Amino acid sequence: MDRLVFDIETKNSFDDVGGRENLKDLDVSVVAVYSYDEDKYFCFDEHELPALGEMLRRAKLIVGFASKRFDIPVLGKYFSFNVASIPHYDILEEVEEKLGRRIGLGILAEANIGAGKTGHGMEAIELYRRGEIEKLKEYCVNDVKITKEIFDLIREKGYLWIPDRNTSQMKKLELPYKEEEESPQGQLI
Repeated sequence: MDRLVFDIETKNSFDDVGGRENLKDLDVSVVAVYSYDEDKYFCFDEHELPALGEMLRRAKLIVGFASKRFDIPVLGKYFSFNVASIPHYDILEEVEEKLGRRIGLGILAEANIGAGKTGHGMEAIELYRRGEIEKLKEYCVNDVKITKEIFDLIREKGYLWIPDRNTSQMKKLELPYKEEEESPQGQLI
């Protein structure tokens, strides 16, 4: 069973659907995924979501950033199975629980891997509206690359560096992570 790092982009914004309370009314434009088993990045447009569904069905773990509160509720309407039932590691949720506040993916990326995001969600919506699907896919895959690198740091080191809001100091945030092991019969233990 595979571990997948993923991110979605949408065709529309909260303003388009009447606010955050209508999150499920957002529509997927593209979904990028990294497969640890295949050591490969994939990007699915809205017409390729059945192939994404097959990948998700085989996942023993999905990893994202703000994915439990955004990506999963949006994706849920596209599949006949409960995507939220897949074991899930949400980096932002883990950081927020330990830190007591939210922090952006770009800030974490700059502090920990020396690279930032190439844009933001509203730019992704504009790329979709202009029909620049290849640029949109590149943007989404880049976010998955960043998320994967941050997740790999958590797995390997058990912490992330968090920049202090008021100084140039960095705070070491412990984020212990334990891989689930498989028994010889292929079941998680």
